[in-house]
Order: sequence, then structure tokens, then C-alpha cells
Amino acid sequence: MINHGKWNVLGVNIDALDYESAVARIVESAKMGTTCTTTALAVHGLITGCLNAGHRFRLNTLDLIVPDGQPVRWALNMLYGLDLRDRVYGPVLTLRVCEAAGRSGVPVYFYGSRAPVLEALCSRLKLRCAGLTVAGSQPSKFRQLSRTEFDTLAAEIKASGAQILFVGLGCPRQEVFAYEMAGRLNMPILAVGAAFDYHAGMLQEPPEILQRVGLQWLFRLCQEPQRLWRRYMITNSQFVVLLLLQLLHVWKPSVGDLNDPPPEMLYG
Repeated sequence: MINHGKWNVLGVNIDALDYESAVARIVESAKMGTTCTTTALAVHGLITGCLNAGHRFRLNTLDLIVPDGQPVRWALNMLYGLDLRDRVYGPVLTLRVCEAAGRSGVPVYFYGSRAPVLEALCSRLKLRCAGLTVAGSQPSKFRQLSRTEFDTLAAEIKASGAQILFVGLGCPRQEVFAYEMAGRLNMPILAVGAAFDYHAGMLQEPPEILQRVGLQWLFRLCQEPQRLWRRYMITNSQFVVLLLLQLLHVWKPSVGDLNDPPPEMLYG
């Protein structure tokens, strides 16, 4: 297992670790009934935290921020000479955690996306991951929730017997959700984004060669140009410029004031 600890990339503390280490920590937390808020962060999520102090606070209080995108892994290696050989990609992490949960008898819960996606996701994962128990699932309400609604949702997830919660709400809503839900549930909460759609068979995975060379964003842009063009054209450019400034020691990004939490935001 590889775990080099947390490192500041554009003001966000990224965990430099491998799949084995991430899965072990998540499953152990599930067995112990403790929180392990986790997000698989790519460039868009990193830039969102970098440019928004409140969201940077949320990210830097999560337990695990794994390098979902190849550029995030490259940034860790360039800035700190870590020689991290692989990213920790959200869909693969989801699958490996589900496989480990099946072996360990740890029930899981899925929250987010739409009902047809959840139905296909749960069905396909149960076939693919031997012994996996899906304790329940709920689609997103695609709006902010009242505190009563949010507390009710937490109670329903807890009552299901689940020991791991997967969240697919998209960035940055899913990280906000994980941050706010952490105080209500004693279990790992994994924000895994498009993993729901990939494992449900609703989105086609990019070819492996594109993933290896960091061009997964281009494949997704071709799939959903109207929704994603701004995200990739603007945030990718911002990432390159800001990373160069940090790399050349022109700019030393701050992780922010971790004693001043942002206002409550209850997404669902």
C-alpha cells in the first residue's frame, strides 16, 4: 500500500495514495462505524476549491481527497517529487470498494442521480461484486433541502443498515453533501460523481489510452459539449496557469482558515 500523506495543490490538500490504501481505510472505517468523508477530485473540483474559500474549507476538512484525474496526479509528482504511479479514479474506486464490501459483509447505500440510473447501477454492481448487499438507494431531489429534509434523509440511510454511502451529485454539490452529512452519519461517505452513470451503463467509458494521457476530459466534452464546454475550456486553462505559478514559487497557495466554517448548504 502507498500513502504519502496530504499535499497542498492549489490550496487543496490532496492525498497521495493508491487504490489499496484508500479501499483499506474506507472499509476499515465502515467496520468501525466511523466517518471517512472521501472525494475523488479531478481538475474541475480542484479549481472550484482553489477559487472559493468556503468550498476550500469544506474540501480540506474531508478525510480523503484522492487524485481522480491524471493532471492532479501529475501535479503531485511535479510539485513534490512523489512518483505516484497511478491516479485513484472514482469509478474504479467505487468498484473496488464495492468488491471489498461484498467480501466483508458491509452493506452499501447509493444516493444521487435519477431513479433509472440507480436501478441499473444497483443491479449491475450486485452482479459484478460477489456478496454485495445494497441496503438502499434514493435519487437526487436536484434542489437544496430544508434541514428537516436533510435530517430525515440521514435517518433513513442510517435505518437501512448501510455502512458505506456512495454519493453521485456532481461537483461541487456532492462534496458539500459529504461535508454536511458527515456530522449526521457514522460511516464512510464517498463522493464519486460520474461513477453512477458509468457503472449503470448510461455513459461510455473513455478509451484507456485517453485516460492514461490525461485526455478523458476531451472524450467527455465530445459526449456532452453543451454542459461541459465551460467546465473544461475555462477550468483546464486556470489549472495550467495556477499550477505553473505554484511550481515556479511565484504563488504559495493557502489552504485557508480551517476555523471559520462556511454557512450550511444542504444539497440533495
